[in-house]
Amino acid sequence: MTLSAMRRIPKHIGIIPDGNRRWAEINGLTKEKGYAYGLKPGIRLYELCLELGVGELTFYGFTQDNTKRPSLQTAAFRKACVDAVSMLSGRDASLLVVGDTSSPSFPKELVPYTTRRVFGSGRIKVNFLVNYGWKWDLSFLQGQNSSSKKFSKGNLHNSLASSELSRIDLIIRWGGRRRLSGFLPVQTIYSDFYVVDDLWPDFREEHFYKGLHWYQSQDVTLGG
Repeated sequence: MTLSAMRRIPKHIGIIPDGNRRWAEINGLTKEKGYAYGLKPGIRLYELCLELGVGELTFYGFTQDNTKRPSLQTAAFRKACVDAVSMLSGRDASLLVVGDTSSPSFPKELVPYTTRRVFGSGRIKVNFLVNYGWKWDLSFLQGQNSSSKKFSKGNLHNSLASSELSRIDLIIRWGGRRRLSGFLPVQTIYSDFYVVDDLWPDFREEHFYKGLHWYQSQDVTLGG
């Protein structure tokens, strides 16, 4: 099935680009070298989504838990996130970075992007989760008695640190892992979840096509 033949296009696609370290080791490199090889796949995926007419695309950059890794690795994935945003800032995109800026783990170069910035005609929203943590995202609940306050779907979402991000229709995870790893717990409640066993730096357009083809057959009820 070609992109032009897709009858149901996800409005918002979430990407978990896993397997960079494993790919590096398989290819005789040290683990931190793998992150740079994930940049080209990310740009190609952006181009495919732009061609398809996807309205919003969210990349999982790195989490607060990831910052516990060795310093060479943390420096490498921080740089990869900065480079990715820089590469897309010269293209047709509306860019937003979501993450805890209060930590030194958040790249200072990305602070200007924590407010959405539009480049070109901004035909597609592209979000990056950088130094993101699900507990940080849901921190509005801390110290509150949830039984004493009623949250509607709308005001719950609006209270999130990630409130600008819409509900995700389809998540695609590379690297073979069958878990969300804390990826946007509110926006993904009804997401369809497709797993690619190949590692992220081995991205092929076929992976994306197969994920979209699989999505065509899913029964989207949102619980109804």
